[in-house]
Formats: sequence, C-alpha cells, structure tokens
Amino acid sequence: MNATTRFSSAPSESASLSQPSPAARFADRHIGPSPEDRAKMLAACGFGSLQELVDAAIPASIRTQRPLNLPAPATESQAVAELRAIAAKNRPMTQMIGLGYADTITPPVIRRNVLENPGWYTAYTPYQPEISQGRLEALVNFQTMVADLTALPVAGASLLDEATAAAEAMTLVRRTNRTTTSNRFVVAADCLPQTIAVVRTRAAALGIDVEVADVTDGLPDGEFFGVLLQYPGVDGAVIDHADTIAAAHDRGAQVVVAADLLALTLLRPPGEMGADVAVGSAQRFGVPLMYGGPHAGYIAVRRGLERSLPGRLVGVSRDAAGRPAYRLALQTREQHIRRERATSNICTAQALLAVMAGMYAVYHGPDGLRAIADRVHRCATVLAEGLRRGGVEVVHRHFFDTVLARVPGRAAEVVAAARDRGINLRLRDADHVGVACDEVTTAEHITAVWEAFGVPVLDVDTVRVSSGIPETLRRTTPYLTHPVFHRYHSETAMLRYLRGLADDDYALDRGMIPLGSCTMKLNPAAAMEPISWPEFAGIHPFAPVEDARGYLELFAQLQAWLAELTGYAAVSLQPNAGSQGELAGLLAIRAYHRARGQAQRDVCLIPSSAHGTNAASAVMAGMRVVVVAARDDGTVDLDDLRAKVEEHRDRLAAIMVTYPSTHGVFEEDIRELCDVVHDAGGQVYVDGANLNALLGLARIGEFGGDVSHLNLHKTFCIPHGGGGPGVGPIAVREHLAPYLPNHPLVPEAGPATGVGPVAAAPFGSAGILPITWVYVRMMGGSGLRLATESAILAANYVATRLAPHYRILYTGRNGLVAHECIVDPRPATKGTSITVDDVAKRLIDYGFHAPTMSFPVAGTLMVEPTESEDLAELDRFCDAMIAIRAEIDRVARGEWPADDNPLRNAPHTAEMLTEEWTHPYAREEAVYPVATLRRRKYWPPVRRIDQAYGDRNLVCVCPPPDAFAD
Repeated sequence: MNATTRFSSAPSESASLSQPSPAARFADRHIGPSPEDRAKMLAACGFGSLQELVDAAIPASIRTQRPLNLPAPATESQAVAELRAIAAKNRPMTQMIGLGYADTITPPVIRRNVLENPGWYTAYTPYQPEISQGRLEALVNFQTMVADLTALPVAGASLLDEATAAAEAMTLVRRTNRTTTSNRFVVAADCLPQTIAVVRTRAAALGIDVEVADVTDGLPDGEFFGVLLQYPGVDGAVIDHADTIAAAHDRGAQVVVAADLLALTLLRPPGEMGADVAVGSAQRFGVPLMYGGPHAGYIAVRRGLERSLPGRLVGVSRDAAGRPAYRLALQTREQHIRRERATSNICTAQALLAVMAGMYAVYHGPDGLRAIADRVHRCATVLAEGLRRGGVEVVHRHFFDTVLARVPGRAAEVVAAARDRGINLRLRDADHVGVACDEVTTAEHITAVWEAFGVPVLDVDTVRVSSGIPETLRRTTPYLTHPVFHRYHSETAMLRYLRGLADDDYALDRGMIPLGSCTMKLNPAAAMEPISWPEFAGIHPFAPVEDARGYLELFAQLQAWLAELTGYAAVSLQPNAGSQGELAGLLAIRAYHRARGQAQRDVCLIPSSAHGTNAASAVMAGMRVVVVAARDDGTVDLDDLRAKVEEHRDRLAAIMVTYPSTHGVFEEDIRELCDVVHDAGGQVYVDGANLNALLGLARIGEFGGDVSHLNLHKTFCIPHGGGGPGVGPIAVREHLAPYLPNHPLVPEAGPATGVGPVAAAPFGSAGILPITWVYVRMMGGSGLRLATESAILAANYVATRLAPHYRILYTGRNGLVAHECIVDPRPATKGTSITVDDVAKRLIDYGFHAPTMSFPVAGTLMVEPTESEDLAELDRFCDAMIAIRAEIDRVARGEWPADDNPLRNAPHTAEMLTEEWTHPYAREEAVYPVATLRRRKYWPPVRRIDQAYGDRNLVCVCPPPDAFAD
C-alpha cells in the first residue's frame, strides 16, 4: 500500500454484505490525510497515535467522559435517501401568501453556475481583493441594482434579511441624527409583522422606544428620531409617502422605507420621495423561498450616510498599475477596530444570494425586470377585477402585487378552499384574505382563487383592467442603465460572464484557504445537492406548519444532534449568522437575569483577544463591556479576571470567551474561569467559532458554558459563499431555554417566554440546514471525532514544519496548538521593510489564499488548515511559506532592494510579463517560484490594490466602461 492508498483493492471473501464497503465511508472522503499520511504527520510532531496527540494537547479536565450518542455513520447514498424521505413530508404548494416573500424563477444558468457551483459557494469573504475580483464585481452589480431601483446613491453588499436590515437602519438613523435626543422610533402599522417584531427585539435591548402607529393620517405627536414605512404595505396598499417623509424631516426625524425591489421598476422610488434609507429583500430576484432563507437583505442610503453604513460596501480603487480594481471599502470588519464602539455586529452578509439576485438583474436587464413586474401587476389587477365582479370587496384601490379582499366571516373558509386547490393564501383575520401574485402566478392560479372565493370564473386573457398604480406614483426615471445590465441576456453570454468572473477568483475548488478562525473546510457535494430540491426550496416561511412536516422533523433531529455534540439542553436554529447568534445568546442571558429580578446585571467581561463581534454584540444586547487582560502567552489573565469580577460582582451579567482561545490554544484554566464567573452570579458565553477543535472530544456545556453560538458555516460545512450565507444557532443550558428566540407568526419556532425574533424567518436560513444534517448524518460520532483529531494534527504539523523558519507565537501544554496556529513573520522581516501584507500577497503567486492577517495579533498570520486538506496540500503550503522565508532572507542580505523585490511587488499578473522588465529578479522567480506552478497556475487579474485611494475616492456602483480602458 502506498502513501495515498486508502482501501485495499484485494477482494475479501469475508466482507459483510450488510455493511457498506470501506470505500463508501464518507469520513474517509472528507478527511484529507490518509491513515498512512496521518502516521507521517504524527511522527513529524513526535507522536505515535492520534490519541497520544490529543492527550498531550487537550486538558484532561475538559475531556468528555461519555461517547457521542449519534446515529451510526451513513454513506452518502444512504444519507441522501433518508433526507429524501424527510423532504417528502413537506408539501410544496402554490404560495400566494405574500408577507415579504414571493415565489420566483431562478434562471437555470444562474442556479447551475452560481448556487450549485463550488467556484462561487466555496469562496471566502473578499478580504483579499486581488484574488476576489470576480465576486467583488458581482457584488458591485448588486449594489448598483439596489441603488438604481431605490434611487439612493449608495447601497451595501447585502444584509441578512429585510427585518434585520430594518433594525440596522433604525440604529443607523439614531446615531446619525444630530437634531434630537429622542429615543422614540415610529413604525408604520402596515409594516411586515416580522419586521416590526425584529425591530422591537433590537430596540428593547438598546433602550429605544418603538411606537407602532397608523401614519396614513399623519405622524404621531411628540419627538422621535426616525420613522419606518413599508412600500407597498403589508396588505398591498400603494401609498405616496412623500408628504409623510417631508413632515418627518420637518420634525427632525430621518425616514427609512422598506421597499419591494420588483415593485420599484414600476413605482416612484423611495429616493425620489426623499427617503434617507431604503431597506428590503432581494429574494424575489431569483432566490428560492427556502422556508425563509437564506435571502439577501439590502440597505441603501442618501449621501452623507455612507460612512455609517452597516455591513459591507464594495468600492472601486486602483491597483499598482493604476487600473480600476474592486475591494471592500470603509468599515470592513469595523468590529475588530472599534469593538464596543462598533455601530453594528454584522460580520457575515448574504453574498452568495446577493450575487444570485444581482445576476438575475443582469440576465433580465431593465426591460426584462419591468416585463416581469408588469405581468405580476396584471395578475393582481385581473384577480381583483374578478373578485369585484363577483361581489367581493377589494379593500385597496391602489396596489402592486397583493390584493386584500374583505369577506365578512368567510376568510377561513376561503383560505381552506384555496388549500384544497393547492394554493396557500394569507388569512389576515376572520374577515380578510390576502392574495399575493408573483413571477410564477398563472391564469390557472387566478381561476382557482376565484373558485375559492366562490365568484364566477372569467376568461383571464380577456379581462380588461386599469392599472392599480396611480399616475402620480408611476416611475418615470431610468434604472439599470450600465452596460453590464444589457450585455448578457443570452444564456451563452451569461454562462461565459459567470465563468469569467469565477476564473478571476480563488476558492476552495482551486486550493487550500488556510484562514485561522474561519474553518474553510470541504463543503460536501452530497450535502449541497438537497438545497435545490423543490421540497425544501419551495416552502413559504409562513405556510401552515403541516406543509413543513419534513422541515420540522429535520429541525428536531438537528437540534438533538447539536445538543448532544455540545452538552447543552436546547438549541434555537433561528439566528442566521454568527453575529445574530451572539446577540441571541446575550439577549437570553439578559432576559434570564431580569426574570430573576436582577436587571442591574449589565456588565459583560470580554478578553482583550476576543473576536471583535463579541464586544459589538454585547453593546447591542444593552450590556457594558469590561475588558479582561491577556497574559504574555495569550491566555486569559485569571488574576485580572478575578479583580474585574470582584469590582463588578453585583452588576456582572456574563463573560464572553472563545475556546480554544482566539490564539489557537487549549487554555488550562477554562473550568476555573467559568467557576469564578458563576460564583459571582454571571453567565458564561462560549463563542463557538473554534468548535472544530472540540467535537467528539469535549462538550462546552459540560465544562462550564451556559450558552454558545455554533457557526454552521465553519464547523458544520455550510459554505461561506464568498461572504455569506452563515448560520449561527445557539445552544443553551436548561435554565436559559425559556429565553431562546421565538416568532410572532409561528409558535413552533420558540418558547412563548422567548426574547422575540432575531431574524425575519422563524427558523432563520432553513433552506441550508439540510447541509449540516447530511454532514452530521454521514460522519456520525466516530467521523466527527476523527475530523477533530485530524484538524488538531494538521495544525500541529504545519506549526512543526514552519517552526524552524518562523516563530509560532502561542502554544499550549506540551508546546502544542489546537486546530490553528499563529505564525509570526515579524522577527524574520525586521529591518527589511517587508510586512505581513507582503507575505500574504506573495502567497498569491504561490497559488494560495493568505491566512488570516493581523488577527488576533497585528503583523502575524493565523493558519487553520482544517481536516479536509490532504498531506500534499499541507506540504505545498508549508513549502511556499518556507520559500517565502528564503526570499525575505535575500532582502535582508541586500540581494534584493527593500522596495523592489518579489514580496513587495506581489502579486504578479500575467500582464506584467509582457511589459519591460526592470526588476532585480527574474520573471520566472516572480510567477513560477516553484516548478509545479508551471503546470497549473492561478493568475491574479490585478496587481496590488491601493486600499486608501478607494476610501478617499469612494465609488461603489458599476464604474463606467471607459474606466477600464487603457
């Protein structure tokens, strides 16, 4: 058997036919190093077995004493078959419920080449812009689409959903309003109910008073800092908000309008009405319903607010050759800089879904979008006309896609009759039924709805109707005028455009992405496939729960498995990002203290090394951050912890701690840390970012945690998608279970005593939870434990190979790291002017995405190889880092000038090779630093990007084509 052989090819007469063959074990496909390779890696680290390594690395005090109670591992085909049976219990219907969600047609060229393409879904957040130009351009398309349709000049690169976008907008207008000190926020009564609920959840912790009011006859008396309006309203009404916006401005308030993007192709946009901010969802632009998510929320702002915009903003800068290039602008990951002064805790966005929505606009163009909107509107007007002729009162004269019908005492009967015909309508109350039309609505659907109402059926194609949009609100201004929205309307052109953008990018389908704290591991194809199944993709989040029996079964199983893996008692799947999980967990702690009559407990201790979102989330949960110092070895300073606990004993609410530590070390004192906090009446929040080092070996809930969020987009294989989607469910001990998130429209989503919703959909990004279900089902307890052990081995192998060349900054017991290590190039680069940025950019020339830069320690690289990378790829990375160290040494010896060497000029593009070469190193040294690159080479499309220039000259919509001309 050679070093890469996993299974014997010799036949076995004693092989059991009742068990799958060894070749079918998914864990052996997921875990990169073969048994023989693991033996080599262990030997390099000085160990004879994985058990010896684990015993040496992980404190015995935290090791779990009981095996995992999970089903035995299933093969890929077995897991998919089981999931098929679960999915069959869902009941896809024709969804005419509305409430902010609409069925849509995902163009197959987008579904297959974006949603189902690993070149797009395995990419990381584009913090390394030189190798992210494709997805950055796609996000600029999204931003341009949103800015054009809303008529506001600056749009972000997506938020998590419409409701959380509205909540972010609320805090944005509060902190930017300089004319009033009021804490009052007015929400129009016709806003979406889930939006109102999420806004209230956020506002309660921040001391904001939310007043829900009917604003059709004027704004309420008194001061307020902002107003939220819905356009069109929840019941479909289209109202001219210009006067209301002007009145709010006259009273010193700013105005947020939650708007339907498709409707804005026909309706006068919020920016032209004077809105300060527009928010909403891009879901109906080609993104399936997916039982509520993931969907790209959007936010757009007027001039003057762009530097307060939450989340990500893609801007245009220039590279070293002076050519335009895309990059993240302004407040990229501001939490790491501003921490408790951050204005938002948003870390992930919905990049993959934003790309889909933006490409939907590119593919259809302005004329195509308007044609879709016209057809949707005609469906609604024809439907309304048939109801009127049948004697049914249509409540609103002006509407876009949603008709509200008044049927006194008959509403439930009508809804039931429609269900008998395969259609879900909205039961507003006993007397009213809402019917929403969308891109998939047909004449047959309209006829079935008429039958459900008991009115005569008309010939749909011959019904003459007038527009439901008043003349004063019809859009007259152009949109999507940039050439990108006019070039790619054939499938061939679109296919090649998507391929070209993907070719510009570096994703896991090309090679290793060794990002510390981010766990960029394999996203199994078998786990990805089910998200496109109609049984999962076609369910409306507010459909009757009997339509989602399969989903509920999947949720229950997944919650039980996650609780078993973490040692907690209960799990909420609602948070649709790690940041939302942090907030939900802290809100649960806040509610717990208040329920016990200890509302004064508002201090949250956070180690100085913590992830920046921790501090931002604590502030958003209404807590006061107190920083705990770290020792020189990176561990929490327990003496300082005790002093801070004693100082704030009566007000101590919680501590947020990451385990293993943010420095990649298993801290010995974690149990003692938890005991100190518990003894003072506080709760322990353990950030689940590093759970990939614990599964099967230790349970957070057993060694002291009270609540943790779990990054399903890290440990549990949901892909990062170029910066989202993420899923951040929270797991809690029994005493916090009553305070998990709930939802006003779906009681099954959480306890009646819960803190309210933190996401628009009752179960968050439900549509991608099958990915984690399949992963856990295929791995089983034994596979998950082996994955953890292999991840720890990979990190220690990398640390061992690199230690002779770079300082490994922090190690734990026996000189070992956890699942990641911090490589410190600063001693090597001292006196050379070479920086960590130069090392990161030079790695691009070697065919790698850089590790995490300057976090948690400035000037360093944090490397997390994960369990999925095989020995050949680990060695390729180590060889690259060692070769780069040799290049640094040549600069140090004066062989290359400090300002003209392969590191300072990296990355090198193919175009550079055609130019006059004046550098003191050869072209071959620049682009082929190792021989293997001659056969397969990733060529970055741009040279190093000038970040500061882009911030000084902010451009965040599609630049004109001549910007790219020579």
